[in-house]
Amino acid sequence: MDALRRGKTGSPERRALRHAPRTAGPEHGPKGAGAAFRACGRRVSPGGQGHKQKGRGVAKVAIVTGSDSGIGREAARTLARDGFAVGVTYRSDEAGAKETLRLIEEAGGSGEVRHLDLSELPGAADVVDDLAESLGGLDVLVNNAGMGDPTGDFLKLPFEEWKAVIDVNLSGAFLCAQRAAKRMVEAGNGGRIINVTSVHEHIPKVGAAAYCSSKGGLGLLTKVMALELAGYGITVNAVGPGEISTPMNDAEDVDPETQERPNLPLGRPGHAREIAEWISFLASEKSSYATGSSFVVDGGLMLTAAELSTS
Repeated sequence: MDALRRGKTGSPERRALRHAPRTAGPEHGPKGAGAAFRACGRRVSPGGQGHKQKGRGVAKVAIVTGSDSGIGREAARTLARDGFAVGVTYRSDEAGAKETLRLIEEAGGSGEVRHLDLSELPGAADVVDDLAESLGGLDVLVNNAGMGDPTGDFLKLPFEEWKAVIDVNLSGAFLCAQRAAKRMVEAGNGGRIINVTSVHEHIPKVGAAAYCSSKGGLGLLTKVMALELAGYGITVNAVGPGEISTPMNDAEDVDPETQERPNLPLGRPGHAREIAEWISFLASEKSSYATGSSFVVDGGLMLTAAELSTS
């Protein structure tokens, strides 16, 4: 119990940091969570010139992992609309990543594309630093890259497959977030880290032992990160999508409005754009008082448990 009490307040150094004058520069302690978004200009890291948006001056910078399709692509396009220069990453679909970059530019933004294979840890996380240097800093990280369970059945699940899913969905997200947070702390301007989990962060699914474990772990990591990074003006939240029309669900090109899901309260799957708007909100100053939360966007899927319990 004493250890838990100590954990609430932190070390003397962290308590002092929280009460330090919130002036510019990391040497003077952290700034508020919205400081990076209120500033007139932005700090450009050594070696980076910063990206200029059309008619907007020097842009804020976001990195969206796994943004060659689906939720990642829509998040990248939406953040570009909001004035961010965007780092795009892909694992195998380079053409998809280039299409995302085209959509970013169509939205009036700019960006860079990099290959990111989170099965190659820990070195894969170097891409975060590479993109931050090229784009001129880092204000927002969206941890979106992920994979499902090819085998599914718990009794048949090979350890190699378990490890692959955990590496990509949890360990990879941890390493990318750590790299991003270190840069944000050094810059002293606060920031946003947004982890894309799943409704299965909260509820189990038959045949998805590794996937559910990875997303549940990322959800709790989100809360720990939020506690530890709040003093630096960095907020950390998760978005937990339900069924979304994306390549992972073999439905990227299907209009969710045309698909019937009678077991869902809203009666249809979601569109990747609907998740992207939540990511946009959490990346903005409008969400400055939210941290350590998981925002479930599932068309009411989790509510069906109440129906089952009364049937």
